[in-house]
Amino acid sequence: ESVLAVCTPDEEDDTDWLRYWTLGGMFFVFTEWVDNAVDNDEFDVMWYKITTFIYFWLYFPRTSGAVIIDERLTQKYLAPSLAPMANSMSKMLDAIVKSFVNAVHLYIIWIFFMFLPRGLKRMAAVAVGTIYPFAGSVTAISTEEFEDDAFWLTYWSCYGILFIAMDFLEKWLGWIPGFYTVIILSEVYLMLPMFGGAEKIFRKILVPVFGLTELLMVRDAFLVKKNLLRDLPPERAHLVRKTIADFFTEEAQDKNKESDMLAALGFVKPKSAKKKDDDKEASETTNLV
Repeated sequence: ESVLAVCTPDEEDDTDWLRYWTLGGMFFVFTEWVDNAVDNDEFDVMWYKITTFIYFWLYFPRTSGAVIIDERLTQKYLAPSLAPMANSMSKMLDAIVKSFVNAVHLYIIWIFFMFLPRGLKRMAAVAVGTIYPFAGSVTAISTEEFEDDAFWLTYWSCYGILFIAMDFLEKWLGWIPGFYTVIILSEVYLMLPMFGGAEKIFRKILVPVFGLTELLMVRDAFLVKKNLLRDLPPERAHLVRKTIADFFTEEAQDKNKESDMLAALGFVKPKSAKKKDDDKEASETTNLV
């Protein structure tokens, strides 16, 4: 549903599913803490029943728990303070990545991380993948822009797959040194705009797997139209939209038609004018001879 929401031109479904992932992400962290704090089989069974109910309550349309919490709590009380925090965390993460050359400091941190118990490593991996995206998502929901909602929903869609993969593979590979390091690096790759990892994984893997390539093309066309209306004067926007639409019609297969379309925008000369220039040049050459 999240992948489908990103691929559709509708903006409201992006915000609705981003609300779910925002609260679900924080619940991921809380669940990891409970798993590590309590070691009791009976409690685990009861806790997973409660967890299943909460997730269902958050995203089921008839209950809309994520919408209720976001509107009555998150946006009223958390969003104003989380916006500057999200900007600070974004700058900090960028600085850490850009200073990757200074491997001595990172190596020391990595050694310290490697000696942590396995449960704390997992909890740290989940925290890295959810805390900053939570702050960024809450800030995105509070703005009227569509692009930031789509960006973070794209990340959460990819993170959901990564979380399931980590949960499945750690039973067999979790003992290998560096397993959780790879998870954390993957999360950073997905979330930072400087890498664009989530967008790449989303377009090249998730969209084809779910058979939504054509719908994503429609959404991209919608964004082009929206940007034209925003960035160009109305008369130019209408002309550019018409030209782009004509390129996708059968008439546009004629090369002469394509030249005429570009000529209408003033970027190339019309065929008739070009022919006159060629005839004039040929006549001047003849006279010179």
